[in-house]
Amino acid sequence: MSQSSLDDDELFGEAAEEMRADVEEHLDAAREQLPAADDVWTVDADNTLGVLNALRSALDTGDVEEHLRDAKKAFVVGERADAFEDADDLEAEIEAVEGVLGDLETAREQVGELASTIPELRSALEDAHEGGEDDEESTDEDAEGEEDEA
Repeated sequence: MSQSSLDDDELFGEAAEEMRADVEEHLDAAREQLPAADDVWTVDADNTLGVLNALRSALDTGDVEEHLRDAKKAFVVGERADAFEDADDLEAEIEAVEGVLGDLETAREQVGELASTIPELRSALEDAHEGGEDDEESTDEDAEGEEDEA
């Protein structure tokens, strides 16, 4: 190897390019793991609970967080080493994926809470209606008893 091929600036430039490529690869992998918009919007189910369970499954983030973490690690190292000529675009992409991931996690939590509430609500409504029918029957029986006395 010649001395010129081991120039520090040249090596640093190559390392910076590799680091940027690493960040971009991890961001691409994170985006690929995001659910498809149609999967979140369109679900096939027979009832509300089925819709909620399908939606919760569609909101699964897979390995997004892991890929995002790897992108952020490479970005932080590159940024601290001042390896990127223009890091603003990478930072904006990381923040965008982070924002979508946060929205997915929030939505998944809310859907999960609703999915656990719906069966309880259904049961309470059934009980309330059954209780109302019992009250109507006893009211009818009381009215008949009063007529007999008269």
